[in-house]
Amino acid sequence: MLRISEVKLPLDHPQLALDAAVHARLADIGVKPDGLIRYTVYRRAHDARKKSDIKLTYIVDCELKDEASAFKRMAGKPHYGVTPDMDYHFVAMAPPGFDRHRPVVIGMGPCGLFAGLILAQMGLRPIILERGKAVRERTKDTWGLWRKSVLNPDSNVQFGEGGAGTFSDGKLYSQIKDPRHLGRKVLDEFVKAGAPEDILYLSRPHIGTFRLVSMVEKMRATIHALGGEVRFETKVENLVIEDGKIRGLELSTGETLVTHHVVLAIGHSARDTFKMLDDNGVYLEPKPFSLGFRIEHPQSVIDRSRFGKFAGHKDLGAADYKVVHHASNGRAVYSFCMCPGGTVVAATSEPGRVVTNGMSQYSRAERNANAGIVVGITPDDYPGGALAGIEFQRHWESRAFELGGGNYFAPGQRVEDFIAGRPSTSLGSVIPSYKPGVTPTDLSTALPDYVIEAIREALPELDKKIAGFAMGDAVLTGVETRTSSPLRIRRKDNCQSVNVEGLYPAGEGAGYAGGIYSAAIDGIEVAEALALDLLGSRAG
Repeated sequence: MLRISEVKLPLDHPQLALDAAVHARLADIGVKPDGLIRYTVYRRAHDARKKSDIKLTYIVDCELKDEASAFKRMAGKPHYGVTPDMDYHFVAMAPPGFDRHRPVVIGMGPCGLFAGLILAQMGLRPIILERGKAVRERTKDTWGLWRKSVLNPDSNVQFGEGGAGTFSDGKLYSQIKDPRHLGRKVLDEFVKAGAPEDILYLSRPHIGTFRLVSMVEKMRATIHALGGEVRFETKVENLVIEDGKIRGLELSTGETLVTHHVVLAIGHSARDTFKMLDDNGVYLEPKPFSLGFRIEHPQSVIDRSRFGKFAGHKDLGAADYKVVHHASNGRAVYSFCMCPGGTVVAATSEPGRVVTNGMSQYSRAERNANAGIVVGITPDDYPGGALAGIEFQRHWESRAFELGGGNYFAPGQRVEDFIAGRPSTSLGSVIPSYKPGVTPTDLSTALPDYVIEAIREALPELDKKIAGFAMGDAVLTGVETRTSSPLRIRRKDNCQSVNVEGLYPAGEGAGYAGGIYSAAIDGIEVAEALALDLLGSRAG
């Protein structure tokens, strides 16, 4: 089909206006009105660079009666192209009666879920091991921390069916390169599982926590129907490695599961599993990550700053932002995981520690906007080997627990007080959303001095980009430590560990993704690599 980009129209335009704009663009390359069979919207975004004249922008795919002639006439013209093949094609399929050792997937976050789904769709009957509980039971445990300050270390925001992405904004976009359009496979599977169809064409789609819960359940049912198996509350205690090759897994149930192919999709918070891997000699290396706080503003302030008089428009929704400041101490300060109309959530997975994250529902209708405001750090900041970053995170999470009062309350501070270097004794007009609660305090000792200095410098500068960003009553809540995995499990081009054959490090925990979308895509790619090794080149 013919793809046309940069079709711009005003907000509130009627459908007829889009029809007319498409026909006008086709006329520019000599296609008459009766030459169009149909068109579909591939992508819709908004252009808010001029707040007084915000436009909706479209990319449309057109099915024509004479595509060959149109392709010739569009040559050299900007904003015309050929629609790529975005259908998913399996790299291999198991033959009937295939009965070699079943592949195992460790972890059922977005990466493990899609790795398991693809393996099941290829007929490989995977076994998925998840240390946490099924998603609805896990949700109850998560609310136990938020409402009663009771933490279950194996069933929380980080661990359980759906992974950390279940309690997030559910963002389904990324800046990764995706030449094979695997992201479309991710979106298609989500729609099959009950996601709204608008995620297929919105430029920055999201789902939200409540919808993700039922979707994950439906995807699990699909895996079961295809011969796969999911075992909850089953932790991998040890690897069985012989001559540098994976040969099995020792489980918390007492069973040794024989397998020669393991997808390691454990997420960025499986710290005990990281240690087990290190003890087994699996090659790990430290990597950069970031530390900071969550910052909350009234969503109306962000909407006005980003959209002006169009704030609140139904086609724009709750405004988001992405900001960065290069501080004078050489550190980069940037927004992370911005959640419009969302809440700050308790995201710890270890007793005696406080960790924050953000999430939104599909409606994005809560009073506050929140985002991580974080500072990049490198292994030079936490020397000591592959596991040193974990201990660095733990130190500051324990400090946040102490500052918050020792009951899983988070330490918080008004932005005005933080910039001035004085403790907050109370909070103002911005009511923090973190549960179980926020303790006003002084955050200057909650993170390393260079992080505090960089954020303190950045806030007034970011206010120049987003009016109200440094408003006095905005709230900083600590601490945000799990922006990404603090280590990488190095792998080869065939996606296997560099020193353990048959072990496939994958997703965010292995250092190869960040967020639901990229983790899911990585899960697909790793599943394909595993299938090719297991089956050879039996193309589907």
